Amino acid sequence: MSHAIDEALVLIDLQRAMSDPALPPRNNASAEANAAKLLAAWRRGGGPIVHVRHLSLDPASGFRPGQPGAEFQPAFLPMGREHVVDKHVTDAFAGSGLERYLHLRSITGLVFAGVATNYSVEATVRSAACLGFAATVVSDACFTFARHDLGGALRSAEDIHLASLSNLNGEYAAIRTTEAVVSSIARAMPA
Repeated sequence: MSHAIDEALVLIDLQRAMSDPALPPRNNASAEANAAKLLAAWRRGGGPIVHVRHLSLDPASGFRPGQPGAEFQPAFLPMGREHVVDKHVTDAFAGSGLERYLHLRSITGLVFAGVATNYSVEATVRSAACLGFAATVVSDACFTFARHDLGGALRSAEDIHLASLSNLNGEYAAIRTTEAVVSSIARAMPA
């Protein structure tokens, strides 16, 4: 069966723990809504979908298996044949079988959305590019959190987000918006 969408949508760490009010300030309040738009477009187009779930080995983590924070957010519950990848480190390719899953299905293009831009998204996208996949990061469907730099200055989530996307742009991935990605899918759909 031919699909309108040949690239896989990879949703990273869209889990309940990411909405913990104790986390530092974040950017891009529309990220989850944009990721949900991507997910809906992929489901309509019949394209491959991969849900990446972080399962921490740290007993104190909200991402520890069995904790509510480790569960997918309701809007991102996998359906049907959508693939779930469990990871224990930032890179979704490390020890997860993701590369094999993609190769067995001849998937060479990946579209990424999720959290955190400068952690799991950036680590996974870098690996994807190094493994030969064509990667796209949907900038407004990702977010991150404020943090201190090495000099002790507090950097805003938006500054960190933009720096991370700048690191990836061109060398590792194409950076696009939700609107651009969804529009290109709509144009590829049969009338």
